[in-house]
Amino acid sequence: MPQISHRAAVVGCTAVALAMALAGCSAVTPGKAGSDGDLVLRVQGMPPATDKPALALFKQQVADFEKANPGVKVQGSTTVFDPLTFSAKLSGGNVEDVIRVPLTEPQRLIQQKQVQPITGQLQEWGHFKEFNPQVIKPLSDSAGEVYGVPQNPYAQGLVYNRDLFEQAGLDPDRPPATWEEVRAAAKKISDKTGKAGFVHESKDNQGGWQLTMLSYAFGGDLQKQEGGTYTATLTGEPVKKALRLLKDMRWKDDSLGRTLLNNQNDVIKQFAAGQVGMFMGSPGTYRLAKMQFGMENTDAFGVGPMPQSGGNATLTGGDIYMVPRSADQKHAAAAVKWLTFAYAQPQYSTDAAARQAKALSADPKSAVGVPTLPVFDAARQQKIDAAIEPYVNVKLENFAPYTEGLPKLELKAEPPFQAQKLYTALDPVVQAVLTRKDADVDKLLASAEKDVNAKLAADQKK
Repeated sequence: MPQISHRAAVVGCTAVALAMALAGCSAVTPGKAGSDGDLVLRVQGMPPATDKPALALFKQQVADFEKANPGVKVQGSTTVFDPLTFSAKLSGGNVEDVIRVPLTEPQRLIQQKQVQPITGQLQEWGHFKEFNPQVIKPLSDSAGEVYGVPQNPYAQGLVYNRDLFEQAGLDPDRPPATWEEVRAAAKKISDKTGKAGFVHESKDNQGGWQLTMLSYAFGGDLQKQEGGTYTATLTGEPVKKALRLLKDMRWKDDSLGRTLLNNQNDVIKQFAAGQVGMFMGSPGTYRLAKMQFGMENTDAFGVGPMPQSGGNATLTGGDIYMVPRSADQKHAAAAVKWLTFAYAQPQYSTDAAARQAKALSADPKSAVGVPTLPVFDAARQQKIDAAIEPYVNVKLENFAPYTEGLPKLELKAEPPFQAQKLYTALDPVVQAVLTRKDADVDKLLASAEKDVNAKLAADQKK
């Protein structure tokens, strides 16, 4: 997912991080030993002080890790991924020993040898083989070497306001299954309630990001690889159909509302206030709506699988924790221990899941039980669901359409090479379609494809 101001670890990105409003940090000095001889391990992923439940859990994790690993001191960082500065910092070794990146980045980092393989150390953990192959494949090279650990990956769906559905005469237990149904439902909501029937994000690289997931639903791809070279494929018919749908909803149906230049924060804030009928998002956006934007009527939050128009697919993403090439052998070894302890083990352990759920549920503003894309196999996920059941404080039935429909869809990662540059080129295309009645979809896409391919070609010569 594209970087945004709050960077909720990305959209959904993580069980707790989805609610984080993280701030960047200043330059990072190389890892070293502390004054008392301990190895200082610098790790990204520390929640901000404003997210008290998550920060308390992080601090407890650090204390437990240090107790289990004498001689290692963990130094948390609230640094977040910034596509404008990340590459330079990484190339200069000016990053922590554990970095967090969105799923757009691992393949590029692996190809450019900027991160370290960690397969051997992960295999020492007894449950390595139980990882869900769908979430590990995007973190692996062609030889099967694994380079990262995912944290609460997500798959996109259709978030909708159940109350507005009822007011428009729609069935809240049956969200639209196709994009023609979305279009019809959006018009009904707009006509009968005066609210925006559907909102599409359009700025801060999120217009391109959401056009990508919409194109997947239409059967398209926005990037291909031939002979080891990546090129953008923005002029295919599925992408054009996706944009024409948006154009028709805007100019023929008038169902997209009046605020047309939005990022994710803008959309979820409007949704939390009951002003939006539908938008593309993961179940994890529930946390943002409730915890960051104060959604009072959370029972109105509904989510279904991504509607389809020939693609039978949806976009998957999430936060990935990796070890940069700049980490020396001792720091890299400690980093993988931290990855296993802080991210793999808690997502596998029923005891850890129950403890975290119990701790989070103590805060009435928290959200416990929001479904995620399983990191491990189905048998393990069933045990985790049972372990946290006593602490769940969300209406699971409102998520049922999503959890029941997701297994039927192919999960497709974001474009693997320099996705952010692709999104940057597509943002103006989406904005033009939403704000200009005479926007020429074919010409806009052709121009964007030419622009982004020039950038990708330059990047691959380096």
